[in-house]
Amino acid sequence: MGLLEGKTALVTGGSIGIGLASAVRLAAEGAHVFITGRRRTELDAAVEMIGSAATAVTGDISSPADLDRLYETIRSRGRGLDVLFANASIAEFATLEQVTEEHFDRVFGINVRGMLFTVQKALPLLNDGASVILNGSTNADVGDDAFGVYAASKAATRSFSRTWANELKGRGIRVNTVTPGPTDTPGLTGLAAPEQVADFKSELAAQVPMGRLGRSEEIAAAVAFLASEQSSFMTGSSLYVDGGLNQI
Repeated sequence: MGLLEGKTALVTGGSIGIGLASAVRLAAEGAHVFITGRRRTELDAAVEMIGSAATAVTGDISSPADLDRLYETIRSRGRGLDVLFANASIAEFATLEQVTEEHFDRVFGINVRGMLFTVQKALPLLNDGASVILNGSTNADVGDDAFGVYAASKAATRSFSRTWANELKGRGIRVNTVTPGPTDTPGLTGLAAPEQVADFKSELAAQVPMGRLGRSEEIAAAVAFLASEQSSFMTGSSLYVDGGLNQI
């Protein structure tokens, strides 16, 4: 018996990186996992990897209509939702001087607005005692150059988790943030030009006390913990999985 036997989970941005690793782990713990993302090819590959325990729904969390279609699919299964991992987010570099309205709207549209309505629209489906997990970032705590808008979006995520934990406690719904440090994912690689990826990763790894980047599977293990009854006395918390980056 897995930690989530018979449960139903949703992972947004579940076709690559931390989202995919989390979907794989939640399914391995016994959950039926719905995954969503914008690219059908990657979603199909994820379902093939996970097997019959996964259902893919193509969509963009910044689109209310896509969220409605996603939740209608989950509703039709008739078992509600026990775990929601609001993982989908994007990161882009831009200094204060470089920030445009388009950059701000794109980052906040997905990381904040999309995440907010992902959780709000899930409320009628969430079973009492469900676990909601938001994907944060260690960048919310620091002032790294050119990451101001992204960091602010993740600070908003952290703030929402506290408020929602308070608002949903009457239903026994726990809301926590998982806070990864630098993790070796396609999203991280995409922040650097191809010829600079190796140096970029080495520079990040050198900042981590453990001397390396995190692995998606390590973040997924923390997600599974927060999703399960093993974390039953945790809500409103931020669980750092950062190799000590913001701790030491």
